[in-house]
Amino acid sequence: MTSDTTDRPRISQRSRELVVLTHGFMANRWLLTPLARRLRKRGWQTSLWGYQSLTPSVLTHAARFADELARVAQTPGIDTLHVVAHSMGGIVTRAALSRYTPEKLGRLVMLAPPNRGSFVATATAGLMGRLFRPVSELTTAPESRVNRLAEPIGVETGVIAAGFDQLVSLESTRLECHISTSHSPACIQACFFVVMPRG
Repeated sequence: MTSDTTDRPRISQRSRELVVLTHGFMANRWLLTPLARRLRKRGWQTSLWGYQSLTPSVLTHAARFADELARVAQTPGIDTLHVVAHSMGGIVTRAALSRYTPEKLGRLVMLAPPNRGSFVATATAGLMGRLFRPVSELTTAPESRVNRLAEPIGVETGVIAAGFDQLVSLESTRLECHISTSHSPACIQACFFVVMPRG
C-alpha cells in the first residue's frame, strides 16, 4: 500500500493536470459527476462538458467541444489536459481532435465508445435516425459518419469496454492504433464491465 507521504508528490503534480469529462447519447454531464469526484480526490482538477446529444450532428458537437478544449487549455496553472469521454462522447471527442488538438493534450480515455458504430443505431436508424441525427451517424455501416472519422493520431489513447454491452459490441469499441506516430498511442483494450450511474 502506498503511504500518503509517498503519494503526495504525485498528487501535487496532478493538481496541474485538468481532466475534461463528457457524456454520451441521451445523457447529461452530471452522469460523470461521481467519476469527477473520484478524480478530484486523487488530485486532478476536473471539468464537466455537456451538450444536447439528441438532435444536432456529431460534427456540430465536435466544433463546440474543440472550442471548449481550446478555452480550457488556456487555464492558468494547467500543464496537461486529459479527456475522459463516455460512449458517443468519445466520437464527439475524436471529431473535435481532428479539428483542434491542444498542445497540452495528455491522454484520451474512452469508456464504451462506438468507434465502429452501434448495432442498436443500425437497427433503429430507419425511424430514429430521422428524428435523432446522431443515430444515423453512429451505425455500423462502412459509410456512416463514425466509420469515416479519422482516428486519433499522436494522442495516447485508451479504450475501456465491457465484455457485454446492450448498445455497443466489444468489437465495435476497438481502434486501429497507428504505430508510426510521433509517440505511439497506448491502445488499451480492457474487457470488463463498467457500471455507469444513470443521469
